Amino acid sequence: MLFEIRQIFRFNLLCLLLSVSGAVEAADSGVVLLYHHVATGTPPSTSISPEDFRTHLDYLRDNDFTVLPLDELVESLRSKTPLPERAVAITFDDGYSSIYENAFPILKAYDMPFALFLSTEPINDRQKNYMTWKQVRELSEAGVLIANHMVSHPYMLSRNKEETDTSWLARQRGELLEAEATILRETGQSHRFLAYPYGEFDAQIKAMLGEEGYVGFAQNSGAIGYNSDFLALPRYPLAGIYAQLETARVKFNSLAFDVELLEPDSPVTELDRPEALVRFNLNGISQSQLRCYDEGQALTLHWEDRDSGLLRIQALKAHGGRRWRYICTAPSMENGRYFWYSVPWINPR
Repeated sequence: MLFEIRQIFRFNLLCLLLSVSGAVEAADSGVVLLYHHVATGTPPSTSISPEDFRTHLDYLRDNDFTVLPLDELVESLRSKTPLPERAVAITFDDGYSSIYENAFPILKAYDMPFALFLSTEPINDRQKNYMTWKQVRELSEAGVLIANHMVSHPYMLSRNKEETDTSWLARQRGELLEAEATILRETGQSHRFLAYPYGEFDAQIKAMLGEEGYVGFAQNSGAIGYNSDFLALPRYPLAGIYAQLETARVKFNSLAFDVELLEPDSPVTELDRPEALVRFNLNGISQSQLRCYDEGQALTLHWEDRDSGLLRIQALKAHGGRRWRYICTAPSMENGRYFWYSVPWINPR
């Protein structure tokens, strides 16, 4: 009940702000932030220190950002309802104890909502460094949105020996629905939001998610807008070197391109230099200032049709890792902020 009351209050407040002339400038995009550990003794690649986390929240508070519950941000974009000009949602993955012990008290002090994507098996097994269900319920009762991160935090693309396409996908569906049922039983919440473990998915998994009525969240960077893919919404991972405010604030302020990924239909590839065919709607954006990068290296832009914004991009060097991305940015001609979009790639082999 408390959760529902807070959601209704925040929604009514947002509507009031947008209805008052000049109070808040309306926008058609927002940003979703991703954290894991808020601690100093955990793996650097998935950690931000409590001090740096407070620095992030200070910046959001002091620079006219509106931190919204994740479901409000998503529903506004899906229904094409204007958002405050700088709308942000804060999310955490996995369910680590540092979220309860460190992040939760800090966010309460700042009065900022957040969402928690849980893998249920580590909590059921009382695994070390994970929350308990009692702690999860405390967060839920305080208004935290609790959502799905599968049962076992699997590599969803991995297949068991002799597993067919049908049986593999049925296993993923079963684990998805089992985690959802557990979260509903323990917290009373069921939003049908899934954060893909490791940010990995393909066209079949996305289709299955759509059949079950879910919204999917990935881990490739970028802002989200009215025309984003709601089966694979980008989030900005903010840990390690990416937790530094100097670079993080550019992401906080980023805008969503109006963009369509035409090829491929899945991020899964066996190529070390895959191609992407993308159509950008460049209204309000200088085509000459559009840049795309691969691990910081500028890519050659192969325009197939400049008038319609049809662009093909390909890495200059071979990739040998499991996951990488191409990032495209362009400065806004109106407010000095940057449009940001990324194409994720996954090579399970």
